[in-house]
Amino acid sequence: MLQCIARAAAGTGFTFLMTALGAAAVFFFHGELRPGLRRALLGFAAGVMTAATVWSLLLPAIERSAEAGRWPPWLPAAAGIALGVAFLAALDSAIPKLEARQRHLSAVQKQDLLLITAITLHNIPEGMAVGLAFALAEGAEALAAAAALALGIGIQNFPEGAAVALPLLREGQGRGRAFGIGVLSGAVEPVFGIATVLAAALLRPAMPWLLSFAAGAMLYVVVEELVPQAHSRGGTCGFVTGFLIMMVLDVALG
Repeated sequence: MLQCIARAAAGTGFTFLMTALGAAAVFFFHGELRPGLRRALLGFAAGVMTAATVWSLLLPAIERSAEAGRWPPWLPAAAGIALGVAFLAALDSAIPKLEARQRHLSAVQKQDLLLITAITLHNIPEGMAVGLAFALAEGAEALAAAAALALGIGIQNFPEGAAVALPLLREGQGRGRAFGIGVLSGAVEPVFGIATVLAAALLRPAMPWLLSFAAGAMLYVVVEELVPQAHSRGGTCGFVTGFLIMMVLDVALG
C-alpha cells in the first residue's frame, strides 16, 4: 500500500507541477492586457476547455462505462453532463447572493470564479484517474501505462494552468495572486489521487460519472461566460488554437 501511495504521489505531483508551470505564464506578460489580447486569451481558455471536455473527460467516461457494462455507455456521460451543468448554474445564481452581504461582485469576478471552479473540478477526476492507475498497476507493463497516463495528463495541464491564471490579469489581479490561484486549481490532483489509492475499490465504478460531471461544469463555463466575452476575430483564433493544442496533446499522449 505504501508503495502504491508513493507512486500515486509521484504521478500526481508531476501533473500538479505542470499546472504550476502553465500558471507561471503570467510572469511573462508585462503591463495591463489590451482588450484584443484579453479576448484572445479567453478564447484560448474556451478552446482548451472544450477539447478537454471531449477527449479528457467524455470519451474516457464512455469507454469506462462500456467496459463496466453496468449501464448503457451513454447514460453516465449524459447524466453527468446534466448534473455538472446544473451544479455550475446553481453556483452561478448563488454567488451574487452570497457576496451581496459583503461587497459587490462584478461580472468579471464572477466569470473568473466559475472558470476556476470548472477547471478545478476537471482536475479532480484527472488526479483520481492517475491515482487509480497506479493503485491497480501490477507488473512493469501496467506501471508503464500508469506513468504514460500521468505524463499525458501532466502535459495537458500546462495550458490549463495558463487558462486559469492568464485571464485573471485582465481585471488587475497581481501576478503572484494569479499564479497562486492557477497553482491551487491543480493542487486537488495529488490530494484526490492519493485519496483514490486509499479507496480504489469504492471509487472505480463512479469514475464515468465523475468525469462527465466535470465535463458538464466545463461546458457551462465555456458557453455561458467565456465565448460571449471572447467574441471577436482574435477570440475565435484563440479558441481554435487552444482547441487544437489540447486535442493534439490528448490524442498523441492519451
